Amino acid sequence: MEGRNQTSVTEFILLGLTRDPKLQIPLFVLFLLVYVITLLGNMGIILATRLDSRLQTPMYFFLIHLSFIDICYSSVITPKNLQTLLAEQETISFTGCALQLYFYASFATTECFLLAVMAYDRYVAICNPLLYHVIMNRRLCICMLSAAYAGGFGDALVHTICTFKLSYCGSNAINHYFCDGPPLLMLTCSDTFVCELVFSILVGFNTITTFVAILVSYIFILSSILRIRSTEGRHKAFSTCGSHFTAVLIFYGTLFFMYLRPASSYSMEQDKVVSVFYAVLIPMLNPLIYSLRNKEVKTALVKGWDQSFTSFRRFSR
Repeated sequence: MEGRNQTSVTEFILLGLTRDPKLQIPLFVLFLLVYVITLLGNMGIILATRLDSRLQTPMYFFLIHLSFIDICYSSVITPKNLQTLLAEQETISFTGCALQLYFYASFATTECFLLAVMAYDRYVAICNPLLYHVIMNRRLCICMLSAAYAGGFGDALVHTICTFKLSYCGSNAINHYFCDGPPLLMLTCSDTFVCELVFSILVGFNTITTFVAILVSYIFILSSILRIRSTEGRHKAFSTCGSHFTAVLIFYGTLFFMYLRPASSYSMEQDKVVSVFYAVLIPMLNPLIYSLRNKEVKTALVKGWDQSFTSFRRFSR
């Protein structure tokens, strides 16, 4: 690979989703609305689970961090995308682009690991309910969470260093609305074979291993649920897993489509549209999925809202 000091590009131009003036304002309003819902929904999950003593369990401990990751994940991409939709030509510095790629990859990979950890938590809760609090003790929860963050941020560091050690000496126009690996590699003057190989190994290993871990957990979960005789018991078991499994299907479905399909079917315009789903919409969908499908979270959110409204009324008097 060529060294960083051979790079002549000091900033990049983000071409964004579209250059059509008729679409830019409606898309700006739509993405702004989605971002606001994302922030309010995930902050609501965090506050509700922190305020309700009944939700001080490992499941909700991990859910708090999933909401935190979704807030960060969305905030890395959406604000810059909003600027791009309003500006005639939106630029991002070389360092800013590297940081955006790093944090985007960090939070996306951490979410993969965290979803696997949450699947293991559900496995223990349903398959070993009597030993749940013994197995899922605070120390183990913190260790698994720390491993998820370490894996995500470490993976992203390798990915970012590999991408930005390349030489960028030609066009600086990124055909995307944020700094992602594939569109950046299309601009480099260097040989990208090693970088693409590293990228494929990292993404493939992380997505496939975590997805297999989740799949195995749910095979054991389903087996245990089918042995439950009472209808009420089965329904309760399904309800505790339904929201998580829905989130897994949506998240991994888009990741597999984006990064693990044949190179011959690669299309930048298509990828920009698909990336909107996993980079912008999924952080908004997660709190909706967990609040609508989980009665305890829904009750805690209503309780938190009532407490906030009551406090506001007292303060305004």
